[in-house]
Amino acid sequence: MSRAKTICELLESGDDTAIALAAPDREPLTYAVLRQHVAGTVGVLHEMGIGRNDPVAIVLPNGPEMASAFAAVAACAATAPLNPAYREEEFEFYLSDLNAKILIVQEGSGTPARAVAKKLGIGIAELSVPAGSAAGLFKLQGESMGQESSRGADAEAADIALVLHTSGTTSRPKIVPLTHENICASAANVSKSLALTAADRCLNVMPLFHIHGLIAAVLASLGAGASVFCTPGFNGLKFFGWMKEANPSWYTAVPTMHQAIVERGRRNREVAKAARLRLIRSSSASLPPRLMGALEELFDAPMIEAYGMTEAAHQMASNPLPPRERKPGSVGLAAGPEVSIMDEKGRLLPSRSVGEVVIRGANVTPGYQDNPEVNASAFTNGWFRTGDQGMMDESGYLRLTGRLKEIINRGGEKISPREVDEVLLEHPAVVQAVTFAVPHDKLGEEVAVAIVLRKGATPTEREVREFAGKRLADFKVPRRVVFLDEIPNGPTGKLQRIGLAGKLGLG
Repeated sequence: MSRAKTICELLESGDDTAIALAAPDREPLTYAVLRQHVAGTVGVLHEMGIGRNDPVAIVLPNGPEMASAFAAVAACAATAPLNPAYREEEFEFYLSDLNAKILIVQEGSGTPARAVAKKLGIGIAELSVPAGSAAGLFKLQGESMGQESSRGADAEAADIALVLHTSGTTSRPKIVPLTHENICASAANVSKSLALTAADRCLNVMPLFHIHGLIAAVLASLGAGASVFCTPGFNGLKFFGWMKEANPSWYTAVPTMHQAIVERGRRNREVAKAARLRLIRSSSASLPPRLMGALEELFDAPMIEAYGMTEAAHQMASNPLPPRERKPGSVGLAAGPEVSIMDEKGRLLPSRSVGEVVIRGANVTPGYQDNPEVNASAFTNGWFRTGDQGMMDESGYLRLTGRLKEIINRGGEKISPREVDEVLLEHPAVVQAVTFAVPHDKLGEEVAVAIVLRKGATPTEREVREFAGKRLADFKVPRRVVFLDEIPNGPTGKLQRIGLAGKLGLG
């Protein structure tokens, strides 16, 4: 069977009576009903005037309805899932930057995205879940956005299926459009790496506004005709209860979640040993080798560490399944796209050479939206520059040695330092603000900021954090605030984030 190139083709993988989606205390949803539901939702969106490549923003809590809404919207338009934890100012930026045509929210939800959509003239569609319905089924009612779309209900391989933002330290967040071809290729890459079959079930604890959960958990499973048990989001206290109910064959998470699972695992060893896990997967941040060993001991299952990013529709490399070698500290072998190491002049380097990780393949974005200048530097001879530094050994295993970009990776949450800077510079007492990463034993990195105050101003660290907390999602708010008379400059006089933690004695 040839690889699916659109969402609709991908959803044909499962047998009619096989379970596609499940959730805690809900009736499961079969593939036959999921396909009918997607087709019906496409019809509703079509009647609203939504057509191919139209950006449709989604602000929904984690769960089976978010999973099915993602698939249904992508089948006929460009779905743009947003973090429900965003504040009003953040929603205004993302909704306007996306030029969203319509916003989908849960019926009765108090999200500030509603008020922003009305302010921007964006239509609102409400999603409701009928009592007693199977996991993933919903009704969608909303405002008409003009005449019924005449651009066809089903999207094609080159159409945009998913739109996400990625943060930059020296510019505004960039829009990453991913085509049906991109996300279907990536789903197939994950499925192949993990040898998924219709007998597998994924326990999803990842947020479904992230590429990790959307592709690795949901689409890779559906593309294999397997099932996904959709939780409301990660909860260490409930994880083992969900595991007992779902009886999954695997789950995927970020290291901070894995750490919490290990800590709770000491009290839930019977559930862990009774689990039928075939594998455990980790991605989105570096996995400490000690944590890898603890998870494998707890579940008696191999840990597969993978390497992904939004621009690659998630997966780029992955450690292989046994009996092939898994190397702790390595993100594994190329797992879908071609992966190489390049120097600053665009030359591909031999093994054991340190340089920038570059990729090319069917899963890689065609380029940032409306950003020709950035695209010119992001692509070299057909290779996409990831901004990560690394080296490959003689066997092709990739080891990351650092990040060329200054993005803060807080337990898998990617944060733009400049975005935090701009918020803090709105504070009347702040003259300069430089946000940077400090090492953290569990999260990998934590958010810190160095601030120069106006003469005579005396705000406390708590007041600064509260100011930021009203304008930024909680995970972006600096946990460390350092007040300085002067922020150290680099050799050219520019403020430098990288290395700032060490200069300030916070390493």
